[in-house]
Amino acid sequence: MEEKRNADIAVDEMDPTFLFIWKGTRDKEKWIKEYRSHDFLEIAYVLSGEGKYRIDDRIYDVREGDLVIINSGVMHQALFCPQVEVPTTEFFVGFSNIRISGCPANYMPLPNGECVLHTTGELSQRLFRLCSSMEAENAVRRQGRYFMLKSYLIQMLLLVIREQCEPMERPRGCDFETANRKYVVDKIVEYIEDHYNEKISLDQIAENMYLSPFYISRIFKSETGSAPIRRLINIRLEKAKELLEGGYQGSIQEVAAMVGYDDAYHFSKLFKKRYGVSPSQVRRNS
Repeated sequence: MEEKRNADIAVDEMDPTFLFIWKGTRDKEKWIKEYRSHDFLEIAYVLSGEGKYRIDDRIYDVREGDLVIINSGVMHQALFCPQVEVPTTEFFVGFSNIRISGCPANYMPLPNGECVLHTTGELSQRLFRLCSSMEAENAVRRQGRYFMLKSYLIQMLLLVIREQCEPMERPRGCDFETANRKYVVDKIVEYIEDHYNEKISLDQIAENMYLSPFYISRIFKSETGSAPIRRLINIRLEKAKELLEGGYQGSIQEVAAMVGYDDAYHFSKLFKKRYGVSPSQVRRNS
């Protein structure tokens, strides 16, 4: 386990000015950028994939679960890496006006002067959830939006500081990717169960998760053994079977529509393949 930077990092002021959030996936057009610096702080959390950063003329490899800290005045550049299988999808937060004891204004310390914090286990899950919460809050634009976003930012900053100050015992074998993937799979299943009767696609599920369709399909299959769309079909058929066994008297077309299918014939074929009997037979038997 990496040793903590020190045990006495103190926060003089934790009243940051929230500036912006932005989420993106690297491609040739978006990510070949100038080597630059700015007068505010920026955090980039890697939601998925892998890539590289050039920071103060040093190249850093980053991957899912990494948190990149770009302090004020630091030269940096996100690099496009065509050779990687899954390019990075990153969540960015810009802010200013923080003060840490012993550090310049607008400076976030990391162990050994590094710029990348490799997160694992519970910390990675909490950061992932904060990013999702900030994205959702920014989308709805309700009253008090700025202060909600600022509160999430403060939580994020304190998690990074606590990680350096408080020794924590982690369970053996605790792996960021495994823990975070389970959370993503749970959220996909939750979304499917809430929207199974609507016309939803893999792209819609991915957009809801703020991740790429390729990524969620890959991890869902690796964690569950099946594709997200297969889970959607199974849930729809289970709901239809519950309706038929519960005495619903509407037509098979209506049953199909209630679980998200426009084509009753296609629905019936899927149903019979799954249960070995037609929807009509299930109704008669009930």
